[in-house]
Amino acid sequence: MTRHNEFGCLPTAVGSMPHKDPVAACGEVVRHLPEIPAWPQLPARSALESQYFQFSEGFPGLTAADNRLCVDRSGSFDTELERLYQAYLAKDYDCCPTSPDHAAGLHALLAWPDLAPIAVKGQITGPITYGLGISDKDQRPIIYDDTLADALAKFLHLKAAWQERALRKLASHTIIFVDEPSMSYFGSAFISLTRERVTSLLNEVFSGISGVKGVHCCSNTDWPVLLQTDTDVVNFDTYGFAREFSLYPAEVAAFLKRGGVIAWGIVPNNESSLLNETANSLRDRLDEAMAPFTRKGVPYRQLLEQALLTPSCSLAGLSTEAASQALALLSELSHLIRRRRSL
Repeated sequence: MTRHNEFGCLPTAVGSMPHKDPVAACGEVVRHLPEIPAWPQLPARSALESQYFQFSEGFPGLTAADNRLCVDRSGSFDTELERLYQAYLAKDYDCCPTSPDHAAGLHALLAWPDLAPIAVKGQITGPITYGLGISDKDQRPIIYDDTLADALAKFLHLKAAWQERALRKLASHTIIFVDEPSMSYFGSAFISLTRERVTSLLNEVFSGISGVKGVHCCSNTDWPVLLQTDTDVVNFDTYGFAREFSLYPAEVAAFLKRGGVIAWGIVPNNESSLLNETANSLRDRLDEAMAPFTRKGVPYRQLLEQALLTPSCSLAGLSTEAASQALALLSELSHLIRRRRSL
């Protein structure tokens, strides 16, 4: 990596793994992704590691009932909200840590001996997904409450900043992805949000990240919305949605021109597809995904240099053996491309 935006098709992971043992999960990550390890989220280990619970510690008025999170504005809510805003204004990132109970893989990786990565990757649930998944007492998603949505974005800003500071113990270069699976509903009847509101909430979280910041959406979405935020990296399911992404060559070219990175999610995350793929077949598939952009004048070399490679999405739904196979295939593909293209 010669500049922060030239990853040259190095591999990293989206996040979730199927393991219950954080040491075993970290072992797989470190073995297959030594250049840019990503701490493993382990939803099978505990419900506290699900996408809504994992980064919930400390949000004002948050309560759990029937495995769902809800904001209760009674009691000490106003005091907790004031404390959050004071921490935000004071840049008190230690106010919003993520504990081992909620992220065992993060803390296992932080304690891992003898790491020498180029960069280290983390991830956090994004404000759109989080805001749609948590309700108020009237069962209305908090993203539609201006006060709660603003507080949520600032809360995740602090959470991302704390995580980045923790990961800098392992490497001076960090990458933090903001995971937004619910952006696949943007523009549909399921989400009533403007482009400006989405951009504002995401940029608030990005502003807490001083290193490389990325956004991940594992399905199709209105890609120009994400490409035009303050993100440095856009990660998408290339295996399943390359055609849809290719519909925006001008926006992708502009994103790359300003130094952006595409994280191509080219390794499938289902076992039947994994059995049918090799590093060579995935290289051909990746070339096909890049071809619409080269035909529009984006240099192939630029696409490779300003690229990361990832699985298409979470590996949590696989067996531990298949997850290891996916990471091994990802690593092999990266080496194949980098060797052939002298990256």
